[in-house]
Amino acid sequence: MLHRERVFLAQLFLYPTFQKMLSWGYVQTNGAWIDSLQKNQYRTLSKEECAEKCDGETEFICRSFIFAVKVETCTTLPDNSKTAHLFRKADAILFEKRIFLLNCRRGNGYDYRGTISTTRRGVTCQRWASNSPHVPNYSPRTHPNASLEKNFCRNPDNDEEGPWCYTTDPETRFDYCNIPECEVQCMHCSGENYQGTISQTESGLQCQAWNSQEPHSHGYVPSNFPEKNLQSNYCRNPDGEPRPWCFTTSPTKRWEYCNIPRCTSPSPVPITGRQCLTGRGEDYRGNVDVTASGAKCQSWAAQTPHQHGRTPEAYPCKGLEENYCRNPDGETSPWCYTTDPNKRWEYCNIPSCGAVVTAATTAALLPVKPAQPTFVEDCYRGNGEDYRGTASLTVSGKKCQAWWSMKPHPHTKTPSAYPEADLRRNYCRNPDKDDNGPWCFTTDSSTRWEYCNLQKCTDQVQQEPTASENMQTDCRFGNGKDYRGKIAVTVSGKSCQEWRLQTPHKHDSFTPLTHPRSGLERNYCRNPDSDNNGPWCYTKDPRTAWEYCDIPQCPPPEYECGKAKYKPALCYGRIVGGCVSNPHSWPWQISLRLRYGMGHSMSIPSVLCACVHTSSRASTYKVAVGSHTERALEPSTQHRDIEKIFKEPNGADIALLKLSSPVLITNEVIPACLPSVNAVVPGGAECYVTGWGDTKGTGGEGLLKETGFPVIENKVCNRPDFLGGRVRTTELCAGNIDGGTDSCQGDSGGPLVCEEQGKYIVHGVTSWGLGCAEAMKPGVYVRVSRFIPWIERTMRENE
Repeated sequence: MLHRERVFLAQLFLYPTFQKMLSWGYVQTNGAWIDSLQKNQYRTLSKEECAEKCDGETEFICRSFIFAVKVETCTTLPDNSKTAHLFRKADAILFEKRIFLLNCRRGNGYDYRGTISTTRRGVTCQRWASNSPHVPNYSPRTHPNASLEKNFCRNPDNDEEGPWCYTTDPETRFDYCNIPECEVQCMHCSGENYQGTISQTESGLQCQAWNSQEPHSHGYVPSNFPEKNLQSNYCRNPDGEPRPWCFTTSPTKRWEYCNIPRCTSPSPVPITGRQCLTGRGEDYRGNVDVTASGAKCQSWAAQTPHQHGRTPEAYPCKGLEENYCRNPDGETSPWCYTTDPNKRWEYCNIPSCGAVVTAATTAALLPVKPAQPTFVEDCYRGNGEDYRGTASLTVSGKKCQAWWSMKPHPHTKTPSAYPEADLRRNYCRNPDKDDNGPWCFTTDSSTRWEYCNLQKCTDQVQQEPTASENMQTDCRFGNGKDYRGKIAVTVSGKSCQEWRLQTPHKHDSFTPLTHPRSGLERNYCRNPDSDNNGPWCYTKDPRTAWEYCDIPQCPPPEYECGKAKYKPALCYGRIVGGCVSNPHSWPWQISLRLRYGMGHSMSIPSVLCACVHTSSRASTYKVAVGSHTERALEPSTQHRDIEKIFKEPNGADIALLKLSSPVLITNEVIPACLPSVNAVVPGGAECYVTGWGDTKGTGGEGLLKETGFPVIENKVCNRPDFLGGRVRTTELCAGNIDGGTDSCQGDSGGPLVCEEQGKYIVHGVTSWGLGCAEAMKPGVYVRVSRFIPWIERTMRENE
């Protein structure tokens, strides 16, 4: 190591650089607060004035500032999210100078302001303000504009070799630091952090803009991947591919890799790695080499018994040594290929960090059948720390971030840190007992957290009424066949005779025994024979056998498409595994039935179906709406004939059915919402499919079942390991890639609905699949958004 002195005039170089740094802007995060020991507070009216205070700060180098909107105060800070812990705080907006967040260098790193503080040989840096063990030529006093803070690596003299520091080794005065290049002109690892402007594929095709859906529709829109910087049409790697890629502007080539050169500087320091599981386990570097079922893992470098592309060469920074369980591509947890020729891959059981691993906890890690869901109030009591509902939207409509996830917001409110808080999935919770109620971190990178869109429970809040209770009103829908109110007098004022009695009028046709499902209790008006004129009864007047009752028509119930009156269970169970739905919680479900037998399930109002044969006639089918049971005999059920079938003219697996008469909107019959034209559901979005299909003997036969699983982007679904290019742009995939959850025979034509802003949108219609609930063989659904013009035109022309 050369023992040279550093005597260049850094101030000459750094002053204009510092000014340029201030113009690079800030990263904004709503709801975030830093509690720093050193800070200055100002009274100000705007965030722009607050930025000026930060830029002009003289007591310390201002890395960030907090603007409190309601009280109009500005707090300047020497810390940011890289150097201090973030807290939640309402009415606070954190602005961080972008340059201080980078832990990479541009060029020789003369403007590097990151927090790396060790040399390339791993020696800790000496503080710039210290005189021991080395008396520095560069210090905060002599070079105030060089950002010589703490012991962070810097380049105050514009050294061509990059950032350096004085060391804590008395024998080594200074050394260079291993600061990776910012991936602008080149890439490290698999290019996950590449931020450059190359926009052509390796074969020379122009890239399609990420915010465009033409010529290729996709789910990689910038708003769904806020941390991936999906700008313009630049090559990126948002999904764990071996290198950056893009969709192309060629209609015949959906996507292709880009030719990004590798950086000449050393790769970033490898992740030390955890020996336990946090989040998705992408940083797990332990030695577990067996799967959840006990299968031995195949070496990542081997191609037998399973050929694959997850090799150490293709994923150079993912720790793919030996045959240890890893997560190189953003799966839900570490996994491996197995040495069993009949089982290609499987997840591994990795103990959670902080957990005490015993035989009991190991057993608990194994998959278990979910418990039968129970109804929970969608409101909270007290401060909501006991809320266990499934709300996952904030007051401003933002989707909640999963509690185990660290993206886009790193945090400490994890399931392992708060085991009693029930931090499941992305449900609203209150782990820190906030006085204002349940909250969540958001999936919006600019908003760290928000309170949830939940109301406090009142003393009047009751369980949701059952379907039969809903009918017990003194008004009727349609002909009143389903009327279950308590009016017991006729239009002329005569009292009704009890249905079970045979005096004064003897009758055998309409009794509680002959019509057990018609509600013939006591002497209430009913319509057991579906008389078009409405409910009636036998009278107590010996001179008048029967009369109609004066039951007024009910006003149409208020409803919004996609909003059920009964809370759904929202179980990520399985149709094949028998997860029974809460009755009438999916009120757009329709049963398409053969006129003399059972049939398939589908959805309304469009009455979309993917289950009629080319030669099918309308008279072959009828439909039942408002039912929970497959037999469709409950009072809430409405039956309709089909007047006409409209098949999609280009042969897509979708049809529209025109009913013989409109169905009545009730609490048990509500339409789902249609998506906007060409709308794309992003990969990973949670969606649900419902049906009365085959459960493979797992129970729940005859009752409506549901399952939830994520959408899988077509780009992924068409990989050779999955469905091998079979999925068309007019279709979408959904399912768990490890299998176990799927729609099945008998579910064909049923709706795949996804929640957006509190409403369920019918994005898919069950079409086809390779088997039921098999690993890496997700279900395929007709992409409804591609057919909206045809749906609207057909309905308009056939009113």
